[in-house]
Amino acid sequence: MNQYSQLRRFGLFDANVPRYTSYPPATQFANDVTPARYASWLSQIPAGAPVSIYLHVPFCRRLCWFCACRTQGTSTLAPVSAYVDTLIQEIATLRDALPQGVVAQRIHWGGGTPTLLPPADIARLAAAVAEAFPTSDTSEISVEIDPNEIDSARLDALAAIGMNRASIGVQDFDPEIQKIIGREQSYEVTRAAVDGLRARGITSLNTDLLFGLPRQSLAGITASMEMLLSLNPDRVALFGYAHVPWMAKRQALIPTEDLPTPEARLSLFETAEKILRSDGYDSIGIDHFARPTDSLAEAAKAGHLRRNFQGYTDDTCDVLLGLGASAISRLPQGYAQNAPSTAAYQKAARAGALATTRGHTFAAEDSLRARMIEMLMCDFAISIAQLQAEGFSSKPHITALLDQTARHFEGQVTRSEDGIEITRSARPLTRLIARHLDAYESESTSHSSAI
Repeated sequence: MNQYSQLRRFGLFDANVPRYTSYPPATQFANDVTPARYASWLSQIPAGAPVSIYLHVPFCRRLCWFCACRTQGTSTLAPVSAYVDTLIQEIATLRDALPQGVVAQRIHWGGGTPTLLPPADIARLAAAVAEAFPTSDTSEISVEIDPNEIDSARLDALAAIGMNRASIGVQDFDPEIQKIIGREQSYEVTRAAVDGLRARGITSLNTDLLFGLPRQSLAGITASMEMLLSLNPDRVALFGYAHVPWMAKRQALIPTEDLPTPEARLSLFETAEKILRSDGYDSIGIDHFARPTDSLAEAAKAGHLRRNFQGYTDDTCDVLLGLGASAISRLPQGYAQNAPSTAAYQKAARAGALATTRGHTFAAEDSLRARMIEMLMCDFAISIAQLQAEGFSSKPHITALLDQTARHFEGQVTRSEDGIEITRSARPLTRLIARHLDAYESESTSHSSAI
């Protein structure tokens, strides 16, 4: 039986499953996490603790049809500047709710299009963050860059605030595919953005490429990958396009009949993966790649790789504080999400209140299952000894869960005295195997294809 037949037997080409950037997935969040509960969690952060900060800017000059993120289009900068005012108010509110001395180990500006902000707004937002959350010499400040929405003045502003890592979304360089997905972005424009970043001393570069796009072929993804590698990024995220028009209405503009089959999606991924590995990149988890000297690759080798809402990371902070509409915070007690609607978020934040509307409080087994799933997603293995070293002491229960998983995926998962490991050929099944450890019922229509 060949590899694809084995993967088909275990449901890879038919299933929709969570991406497991959190556990439980955000589809399980409920409205019992209130501003008061979130404030209580914030007060329990140790004084002087390192934290990560995520700033969400939901505005775009144009809406890309493939995107399922919480974004909204704008033709003027007036609502963007007003939103920055709101973010600064939320930062002040959050600062007052936190213990003294909290240090920002990571700051990430995401969206949407953070580079839509004019230089003055970039400067004043960064100043508010720096006042509330001082950084250290080892802090990382990263920003998502839209090459179509960047110029010298904004590059200068980003360099001035200490940005030391940039993330550029490419998706695909084929002009026909770009038109179909509503994201026209030439190689020349992308190259100019990369050159502008490097000219300002920002040498750490992340890039995103999508597989599974309409009319995408093996020859086409090979050409796009070769163009991408000419930019010499430190990291590449090779994400599967998630076609979920029932959740992201704009995706209805993408012709379903032009989408590749699940089997073709896997072939596209494997083709791009082979190119990346032959160019010297290390495989990181299920869909990331990094130069061996990059901190993400080093974290993977050392067993310190983690997974959060941005994908794989070497960030080991226990606390992630999300600011902005729809932003999600993660604390040891659970998840807290701001109002998804920009209007509702701004109403609460401008009143000096926390804008929390939903989330999840960790129940008895959540932390254990979350860590086991994270191990699978990061290391393709679960170690009982490592779980016990991290304070999870219920060995009989852990053993029972691992036994059940190994039996269900017989031949794809090897069982040892210390745990389980996914065989190399079965790694495309990783999200399905993780779902086997998921204690929450999940509607398949809430999630994207397993491949």
